[in-house]
This record gives sequence, structure tokens and C-alpha cells, in this order.
Amino acid sequence: MHELSTALNVVNSVLFVVLAVVAVRRWLRKRDDAAGWLTLSFLALGLLVTAGRLVPAHPHGFVVGALLRLEIELLVLFPYLGYRFATAFVPPSRRLQRVVGLLTIGLSIWTFALPSIPAPGDPRPSGFVVYVSAFLIHWTLLSVVVTTRLWRAGRGQPSVARTRMRLLSFAAAALTVAIIGSALATNSSSPGAVVVQAIALLSAVAFLLGFEPPQIVRASWRAPEQQRLQEAIRGLMTLATTRAEVAQRVLGPVAALVGARAACIFDADGNVLAQQAVPEQTEDVEPVRVEEPGVVLHVWTSPYAPFFGEDELRALHTVAALTGIALDRVRLFEQEHQSRLALERANELMTNFVALAAHELRTPVTTVHGFVQTLNHLGDRLDDGQKDELRLALEQQTARMAALVEQLLDLSRLDAEAVEVKPQELDLRHWLEVVVAVAAGSRLPDVRVEVLGPSVATIDPAILDHIVTNLVTNALRYGQAPVLVSAAVDDGQVRISVEDVGPGVAFEIEETLFERFTRAGVARDRVAGTGLGLAIARAYARAHSGDLRYERGQPAGARFVVELPTG
Repeated sequence: MHELSTALNVVNSVLFVVLAVVAVRRWLRKRDDAAGWLTLSFLALGLLVTAGRLVPAHPHGFVVGALLRLEIELLVLFPYLGYRFATAFVPPSRRLQRVVGLLTIGLSIWTFALPSIPAPGDPRPSGFVVYVSAFLIHWTLLSVVVTTRLWRAGRGQPSVARTRMRLLSFAAAALTVAIIGSALATNSSSPGAVVVQAIALLSAVAFLLGFEPPQIVRASWRAPEQQRLQEAIRGLMTLATTRAEVAQRVLGPVAALVGARAACIFDADGNVLAQQAVPEQTEDVEPVRVEEPGVVLHVWTSPYAPFFGEDELRALHTVAALTGIALDRVRLFEQEHQSRLALERANELMTNFVALAAHELRTPVTTVHGFVQTLNHLGDRLDDGQKDELRLALEQQTARMAALVEQLLDLSRLDAEAVEVKPQELDLRHWLEVVVAVAAGSRLPDVRVEVLGPSVATIDPAILDHIVTNLVTNALRYGQAPVLVSAAVDDGQVRISVEDVGPGVAFEIEETLFERFTRAGVARDRVAGTGLGLAIARAYARAHSGDLRYERGQPAGARFVVELPTG
């Protein structure tokens, strides 16, 4: 039993010295507060086991007594240093810090003020028993704080950080049990002493795995988050088809990888593509920023992440780079898709225009061709009256073709969204009077213009001309006089209505009134027209970010209302 206890003691000594060396290397690499306090803790343990081997079982003399007190002082400092490590991430209240510091200082002074320290097996004076009790209470309380803080803080952390924090928590608790057992043990060769050494061994191993676990161990702990992240990356390259989908697929696994409370993904222009939680709730904490070509990640991690999740934070750069590549792939796909849609739209517009032109021009062209043939082949058989009638018909048909060609050109420009809006300030009353005079021609007395309120507006005069001309022409062609053109400028809008007192629009065509080739009046079978005027008028209104609608007149007639924004 003595040999086993001695062997375990040697192994523990080696492990705690190794821990001290590893801690120093870690601090030299990181140089942060948490690593500094933990390094001091393990240095204290390393010096403790080293000094313990230099102190004889029955100390005599000043030097040996000083070494023994130094050994005890290291035991006093170890839980305090561990407490400072555990509170380096989320500091406690100043009052608690002050109380713990004063207790540790008091116990340290008491250690060096002890008149004597009895050897193992010697009687223990009452004063020394009280000191040992205070020492154990101090150690236990601080160890409970360390154990509780690390264990609770591990909740919600990714697998690696959670496992490391709980290993350190377990190690602190196990070492406390070993220290208490060692203080109570009177025989270093007893079974109890062997159990104490075994618990100390478990504590050392747990400390080593929690502080600096090997990469292969970290990889096994990280497996759940790593698998989810790999699935998300595969989805980036195969399934995601939009930038928002790319960001959304990777956001959850990224947050889980580092235990982020909130996360945002931005594109290269600073636009938010996806976010998790509400960043405003974490304004007191600076996010971890990871920037790669084409993408920027912001993750709001816990204070424990930089210490326990340094590998995961480094992995964010790889994830960000892959996300940037996926976003670039989607951008190229979107550009190709938009180009294809534009080509398809251009081809459709061209096909529709050709079909429309062929359909609408067939009748007047055929008529003109027939009249010309009649004049050429039968002109000598016609009297002057018949010739004049043919010439008048030719003039009417050519005028109809000219108007139709102009309308077709308007439609082609509107379909291609090639109409440029150029608002300018104008006198609405004067402009409407000019437009109505041209549109009404000889029937100008049948049309009345009325402007309510201010008559100054900022709109595109060319678009206004197209709309009002079409509406007035339709009102005179399909409706009945008088025709009222009224306008008003109100709340940033110009509202113009054209109303007649005719029979109005047939109920059966109200729903298709603004479609191409729909004839607006009940007399459409008796009145010539192309059925394009209202479609063109509404298209011009919408090109100006406005609209055109139909209302039934009261008690009869048709009212067309156009609304255009000013400015």
C-alpha cells in the first residue's frame, strides 16, 4: 500500500509540474488575464509539489520551517488564484472581491505567524487545529465558487468549451476533496491516503484535459457542431440559390460553433443578409468580427469563448471564406439569370410587337392597297366625285396608319421600360388647355377645363400630354358631350379626371378595360379605333409612378382618373 501511495504521489507531482509548464507556455502565447491567473495557479501547484519533496517528514531548523510555511502558503494561494481565474471572464462585485482578498491575506499572515507546525503523527495544538479549520473553510468556499461558476457558465456553450469548463470545474472540486482528505489523514500508507492520491490524480488529468486538451480530443468533442457545419457548407455549394439563403444556411451552424448569443452576416456592401437573435440586446459587448472577401461575420460570443473556444473562433475565418465563395457563386448565378430573363423579355417584346404590328396594320394597308389599285386600273372609268371620295378614304386610312404606328412605338418604349421621366414645373391650367385644344380639334367647344386650387405642379409634360390626349380622344369618340377635364394638386399628387355624359363603359368589359385591343364604349362596333389608347395611357401613368383608374359617372357616363406624384 505504501509503494502504491508513493507511486501515485510521484505521478501526481509530475503531472502538476507538467501543468505548470503548459500553463506558462499558454500564457506566453496568449498573455490575457484569464491565462495569467490560471498560469499562476498551476505554478503554485508545481512549486508546491516540488517544495514538498524538499521538506523532510520531521522538519527542524529555520530553513526547513520556512520551506514548510512556503508550501502551506502555496496551498493558501492556489484556491485564490483559481478564484481569480474563474472570475476573470465575468467579474463579481467589488465587495466580494475585497472580502475574498482580505480573507486570503489574513490567512497568509496567519500561516507565517504560526509558532510551530507539528509533524505527521505529532499532537496538534488547539491553535493549529483552528488554523487548519480556517484553511479548509477558505479552500472549500473558494473551490465551491470556482466549481459553480465554471459549471454554470458551461451551459449554452459549444461542446468543446462546455466540456473543458466542466472538466476544470470537476478538477477543482476533486482537488478540494483530496486536500481535505490529506489534511485529515494521519498515515501516508493507509488505504485512505491511496484514495486521496487517486483523487488527486483524477484532478490532475482533468486539469490537463480542461486546460490544454490534445487536438484529437477536441475534434471528438467538436463532432456535433462540426457535422452540422459540414452539412451547411455542402448545402452552400449545392442547394442555396439566393444570397439570403446562403447566409441563412450558414448562420445557425456558425452561432452553434462558437456558442454565439447573436450573429449577423453582411455582404461586401454592408447589407444584412441574415441575423440571429437581436444584436441590440448585446450592445455592451463588442462582437467578434470576421472579414473575408465578399462577406463579414459578426458574432456576439460569451466572455468564455476566447479562452475555451480559440480553435472555433479561428474556424470562423474558414467558414467566412467558404460563405464568400458561395455568395459570389450566387451573385454570378443571379447575374446570369437576370441576363437570361432580359433576353427572354426582349425576344418576347419583339415577337409581340411584330405580331401586334402585323395584326393592326393589316386592315389599313389592305384598304390603302385596294384603293391604289382601283385608282391605277380603273381611274379612267371613275368620275371626279368618285376619285375625290377615294382620295379622302386614302387620307383617312393613312392617318389611321400613322396614328397606329405612333401608338405601337409608344407601346414598344413602355414595354421596354425605355420611357424617361423628366418632371418640370408647369402651369397646369395652361398646359391642359393647350393639350385639350390639340386633342379636341374642331370639337373644342364640347370640352371644358377646370383646375381646383393651385395650378402649379411639377410633372413630366410629355407623359401628361400622352395621357390626357388619349382620355379626351376616347371621351369624344365613345362618349357624349360635354366632356369635363378637371384637375387638382393635393398632398404631393396631381389628380386629373376626364368625364363625359355618354352611356359609359359596357359592364362586360370593365375588368379588361385597360387591356390592349379593348374598345371602351358601347358604340365600339360603330366607331373606328385600335383599342390601345387606355392601355397606353395607364402604362404612361405607371411609368410616372402613378396610376389610371375607371369610375362610373353619376348618374351616367364614364370618368377616368389619373393620379401622378409631383416633384
